[in-house]
Amino acid sequence: MAEQHAFELATTGEEETRSVGERLGRALRKGDVLLLSGDLGTGKTCLTQGIGRGLGYSGQVNSPSFVLMNEYKGREHLYHVDLYRIEGVEELDDLGLWDYAEKGVLVIEWPERGADLLPGDGLVIELRYGDVDRQRRLRFLPRGPRGEQLVDSLRAA
Repeated sequence: MAEQHAFELATTGEEETRSVGERLGRALRKGDVLLLSGDLGTGKTCLTQGIGRGLGYSGQVNSPSFVLMNEYKGREHLYHVDLYRIEGVEELDDLGLWDYAEKGVLVIEWPERGADLLPGDGLVIELRYGDVDRQRRLRFLPRGPRGEQLVDSLRAA
């Protein structure tokens, strides 16, 4: 993945992070895979809440930390996965993430827990704390042609 194709922006609070997610969500379609990486509290769930709104889901999107996966029905199904508590590769393989990627939009928090076993084409989103209180830095790194399209849609918005 070439660095020149990455796109970075900053948000000033939770609602602005949700708004970025909503813009992204409007561009998503069945088969899209988003990998959200970042420390606790950097906005992965806020971003996913916005993605849900962009996909037409009007309910509450919650962190799936204790259940591993939540499903939401909007224009496309949103499968929100949290791998933080995954113990090993076998447990990850049992989840059958590839199947969910084919049925809707798959958003995975803590993708580094699954490393090379995760579906390929899509978008890596790195979230980190910004320089001032409540600011977040989001870096979008495309994985393959579909990831490039998604980054282009964010740049255009």
